[in-house]
Amino acid sequence: MLDAAQNGDYAYPAVNITSITTINAALKAFADAKSDGIIQMSTGGGQFASGLNNNDAVLGCIVLAEAAHRLAERYDILIGLHTDHCQPEKAASFLKPLIEATAKRRAVGQGNLFQSHMLDASILPLEENMAISKEYLELCAENEIILEVEAGVVGGEEDGSAGTEDMPAEKLYTTPEDMLTVYESLNGIGRYMFAATFGNVHGAYKPGAVKLRPDILKQGQDAVTGKHGEAAKFDLVFHGGSGSEKHQIKETLEYGVIKMNIDTDTQYAFTRPIADHIMANYEGVLKIDGEVGNKKVYDPRSYLKKAEQATADRLVEACNDLESTNKTIFGTV
Repeated sequence: MLDAAQNGDYAYPAVNITSITTINAALKAFADAKSDGIIQMSTGGGQFASGLNNNDAVLGCIVLAEAAHRLAERYDILIGLHTDHCQPEKAASFLKPLIEATAKRRAVGQGNLFQSHMLDASILPLEENMAISKEYLELCAENEIILEVEAGVVGGEEDGSAGTEDMPAEKLYTTPEDMLTVYESLNGIGRYMFAATFGNVHGAYKPGAVKLRPDILKQGQDAVTGKHGEAAKFDLVFHGGSGSEKHQIKETLEYGVIKMNIDTDTQYAFTRPIADHIMANYEGVLKIDGEVGNKKVYDPRSYLKKAEQATADRLVEACNDLESTNKTIFGTV
């Protein structure tokens, strides 16, 4: 999938999921768009999926991944399963058990539970970041798992990720020197994706509030390929994709972005029709003044179907923006 995207100058939407409903929304979208795609889970999403009494990120992610495997069998597209931001202090208790879960499946002849994981050590100095990234890339490579790493900090907030809204501006831009360090630290160990930062911020902001500089990606790619050749070109990841302007998304594709994370926009797409449903059916979803309400409209399925459809619609838009529509490689590999 990554090779196809890199060679074809397109990227995959990577959507965060937290439930069966959001898995189904993602699968519907990718199938409707005839696009391959990436479904990902955060530590917070895993905790939520495991239930209030468990609050177990590993358990929840395994349950979601197993469900995604079963459901994806019904679709003629390819799906990569990925875990999103994992900070260094959580890696031993989150990433290692998930890598072990894949290793156990492989030992009995089954495919990987996850195809990739993200270690977000961007809060550390780059030397320390690369040291722990090398450790986890070695673990992943043993099981044909791709590791996503990050250098520089994505602003905003996303399920405990390192950035903050008051992050110093220079931290939001990965330098060409940093990108050379990443390549020279990780080259030859295993396949990895790289989330370089170019002013991107988690969350949704009004137009003009976020100062994206996609040229940062070009400068870094040029520095690396200029020194090490075209084979050194990074598979880049665009974090904070929600709310981004279409021409800037298009520009990043020219510089090697093959994955764009989308979460805030799909969260809103999911919740908006639920809010509409509740407000339009207020006296039916509530038992007001001793009345009995209307079971047909307070049945969660009545509004969750709308949420699934709206989320899928927003993801189809993302496939179009990233130019992955009608480009599934299912059946060719």
